[in-house]
Amino acid sequence: MADFLTDIDTLRKRARDEIEKGAVTDAYGADLQRVIEVCNEALATEIVCVLRYKRHYYTASGIHSEPVAAEFLEHAADEQRHADLLAERITQLGGSPDFDPARLSARSHTQYDGSENLVDMIKEDLIAERIAIASYTEIAQWIGDGDPTTRRLFEELLADEEEHADDLKSLLERLPKDLENQRS
Repeated sequence: MADFLTDIDTLRKRARDEIEKGAVTDAYGADLQRVIEVCNEALATEIVCVLRYKRHYYTASGIHSEPVAAEFLEHAADEQRHADLLAERITQLGGSPDFDPARLSARSHTQYDGSENLVDMIKEDLIAERIAIASYTEIAQWIGDGDPTTRRLFEELLADEEEHADDLKSLLERLPKDLENQRS
């Protein structure tokens, strides 16, 4: 096993001298301000997803809507948990989570949706999940080893988004084929 790059006394001194930096140490290898910015974009994305799923939950109607609406509500709760994790990480990095409603839509990678048809709701949510998957994959790769904690966070979010996409694809496959042309 290789020796530490920095001796223990130096590590201890730096920890004391730079206490105001919190979790961010000299070992942090990413562009801190850009990582905070990217996390705030992901935070906006998750909040928009919560709002979209909640709208779909409350407006889904029709004979096939009950299990679909339940899935929307479950996904909304997952997206809220994602938003909370991102806000916490932004704070740990010394940033400020941006919850400003006026800027959410502009920063979000996904879009809000006002679909009325059950199939359209599912499709729009699946599109949003696919956008999040592509975006979070890119972010995790971009962060690399520079910030392993944030990379792992995005990998965790990515796994959930992939599960959501699979759930939505499965819902589409199980619905009657003629449902798309009807009001739900």
